[in-house]
Amino acid sequence: MYLLDSNSLEFPHPNLATEEGLLAVGGDLSTERLLTAYKKGIFPWFCEGEPILWYSPGWRMVLDPRHYQPSKSLKQILKKKLFTVTFNQHFKEVIYHCKSIDRGDGLGTWITNDMENAYIKLHQLGIAKSVEVWQNNQLVGGLYGIDQKHVFCGESMFSKVSNASKIAFAWLNNYLLENNYSLLDCQVHNHHLESLGAYEIPRQEFLNILQKNNT
Repeated sequence: MYLLDSNSLEFPHPNLATEEGLLAVGGDLSTERLLTAYKKGIFPWFCEGEPILWYSPGWRMVLDPRHYQPSKSLKQILKKKLFTVTFNQHFKEVIYHCKSIDRGDGLGTWITNDMENAYIKLHQLGIAKSVEVWQNNQLVGGLYGIDQKHVFCGESMFSKVSNASKIAFAWLNNYLLENNYSLLDCQVHNHHLESLGAYEIPRQEFLNILQKNNT
């Protein structure tokens, strides 16, 4: 694990990360540092009271938009049109709910106040974007992430009613497909993402895709 120089935006190479994917500690959440990190396949992930921790997992959870297949039950829900979806119109509300919602695991949130403010700044620059899901004029689900032109780095999602986050995920996937994105980056493995069709690829494969898209 490397200690970042507060006077430099440089990161060590992602291949130097620990087995758990932890690469570096320190630095700040400035717009410039965050953009440098994402272009290198690195993202911040830490809890309130901890120093800023930067990760680049050895195996990256991703989804190729061309291969996404919603479940039969989700297809039926989509046909019923029980929800409406907006794009990038209520970013602050989405990140607030992602930060505040009780996920039932007792672990709290990794979205600190500083993290929230940093990503709102990225949104104001047109880099961080959100998907909002509505039911009866109430915001009931959504997600947000970092748009890197041809790779969308998903950060967090929330759901106040059943299937709302799945609706957001399906909508985002269709948007990425229609706009010729290469990947939806889901960062680290979890079973919910796997149930939505995400899978893991080696770090270097992910970095190669990022490099290709950033040239």
